[in-house]
Amino acid sequence: IFTSLLILFTSQATNQYTMSRELYPELVFDDTIVPSDFDDLDDVDDACEGIYKACKGWGTDESGLINTLGSKTPEERVKIYYRYEELKGKNLARLIRSELSGDFKLAMELFSYPPDIAECKMINMACKGVGTDESLLYPIILGRTNREIEQLKKTFYKVYDKDLTSKIGGETSGKFEKLLFNALQGIEEEYDPEYHTEAKAEEDADAFYEAGQGRWGTDEGEMFKLLCASPPEHLYTINEIYVDKYGFTLWKGIQKELSGTLEDATVYLWEFKMNPAEAAAKQIKKACAGFGMNEEMLSSCIVRYHKILDAVAGAHEALFDKTLHKRVASETRGDYEKFLLQVIDSSS
Repeated sequence: IFTSLLILFTSQATNQYTMSRELYPELVFDDTIVPSDFDDLDDVDDACEGIYKACKGWGTDESGLINTLGSKTPEERVKIYYRYEELKGKNLARLIRSELSGDFKLAMELFSYPPDIAECKMINMACKGVGTDESLLYPIILGRTNREIEQLKKTFYKVYDKDLTSKIGGETSGKFEKLLFNALQGIEEEYDPEYHTEAKAEEDADAFYEAGQGRWGTDEGEMFKLLCASPPEHLYTINEIYVDKYGFTLWKGIQKELSGTLEDATVYLWEFKMNPAEAAAKQIKKACAGFGMNEEMLSSCIVRYHKILDAVAGAHEALFDKTLHKRVASETRGDYEKFLLQVIDSSS
């Protein structure tokens, strides 16, 4: 029985760490977008016209906006954003902002941006006012692929004319800043079976132990560097060896050494690299937990995880015995609820 369970766990883990962490559609990386050259231009133009009609004249047709935008894929969102301004001479996100209000406005506005611009807006939102919303900030930066981190930094500079690393440095401090700084360097190694051997994994497992449980005090910098630099396949092997040698998982080791938001962020880094869908599902549940829902976090989660939302919905139901649809329906109301559910249902 033990052997069968081990085989099953290994198979599940393999599927998890090979799951894509890419949250951006390929079009986001194209610096030479010409909207009039889109191969599905008629469909894109129909969507733009639907949005225009929904916002034309007195009052806004909220249902029209929800049906038109909420059903689109991440790639279609990018196309509509750029084509709308070309066709109508007005920025789509600004139009949405001027037509709607409340939580519905925030969710719809974020959704109207291409995913990389949306994340830049979320970072700015997390850093606004007195204090930084660290819980909103760290999932955007941690666990990402090198390619997406580079795109995020590039887009942030385009949107705000400011270096993202400098921005984060001005908003955070101490060990939390160090964790985000490591992630922003884009240092994850490409998996190479000839380099990421079992011997290398044992060496790294020992280094992780020596940085934490094996010393007085914790060398967080060493832990952060190892977690950020190791590809998921290698982290899985490190974890197996760590369990064999030290009797608990890396995840448990993180919990033993860290606390508060730093612990939450580092656990998220580990979880998103190992199983993106489960990590995202837990973030959505967190946004809905306790007294009063965190609408900014929930909206950000649905928008950010749009590309993998079908897998997130499956993970959510497996983890919490509750569908993602029911979770969101029980926490939201009105047009805000209708829009989020449209996005969720259209992603399945």
